[in-house]
Amino acid sequence: MRDITKYRGIFPAFYACYKKDGSIDTEAVEIFTRHLVGKGVKGLYVGGSSGECIYQSVNERKLLLEHAVKAAEGKVTIIAHVACNNTEDSCELARHAEGLGVDAIASIPPIYFHLPPEAVAKYWNDISDAAPNTDFFIYNIPQLAGVSLTVPLLREMIRNPRVAGVKNSSTPTQDIQMFKAEGGKDFAVMNGPDEQLLSGLVIGADGGIGGTYAVMPELYLKIYELAGKGEYEAARPIQYAADAVIYKVCEAKGNLYAVMKEILRRREGIDIGGVRAPLPEIAREDMPVILEAAEMIDRAIAMYC
Repeated sequence: MRDITKYRGIFPAFYACYKKDGSIDTEAVEIFTRHLVGKGVKGLYVGGSSGECIYQSVNERKLLLEHAVKAAEGKVTIIAHVACNNTEDSCELARHAEGLGVDAIASIPPIYFHLPPEAVAKYWNDISDAAPNTDFFIYNIPQLAGVSLTVPLLREMIRNPRVAGVKNSSTPTQDIQMFKAEGGKDFAVMNGPDEQLLSGLVIGADGGIGGTYAVMPELYLKIYELAGKGEYEAARPIQYAADAVIYKVCEAKGNLYAVMKEILRRREGIDIGGVRAPLPEIAREDMPVILEAAEMIDRAIAMYC
């Protein structure tokens, strides 16, 4: 029987940290890690979409994970996203992550070519086989990967005893219920869309992994706390406040994570650089949006936390 309590809670999706020359800033990785651990989050999701993984080399991804694990000092659960668009590199990252002692590895399906379900299952199982002592999470994000996790594919994957859960970033909360029902009580399902953390928790998600958690963890931690006590009406305005921030930052021309990093710099004094091309950096006209979003976060935290 698997203990999934280590996957219950709030997991910020870790942002890539860059120096001015565009290389991985290992010192910033450690500062950022300690900052998030200090906020009281349950874990970190390292190397995923928010971490710009598809724009980094295998060695860069290894380096970033090494320093995140080092700085976390075993205080939080670490889920390392290891997927590349080929099996060999994905397996190399899986072996490396297991060597660092992460709690779990995760993978999206291969992107661009739409593979049949049996090929997706083989890809995931090959990655899991490369880390035989580590839990495996399926990352379901069909709107970007172009492949949806179906119940028959999940049934096939659950035959692998290392498959511990799903990070579900599809928009229907019904998917959380279906995956949870199929996986059973010892199977973790994590809510992905930040805008629906509360509804995801209500329908059965064990926790949340989100790209905006790192700039306002206080709000998501409070939502999780209240939902755990069944105080959904008290949690609802906090979810609305977080959503309002998300809608505001989406008005910017720059990439969402470029905006998030600037908010982090302004609110917390943590500079982890910009984003990697071809992602667009923030534009001059984005600054009013960024300042307003930062003020919205401050007001929400003061009101609800």
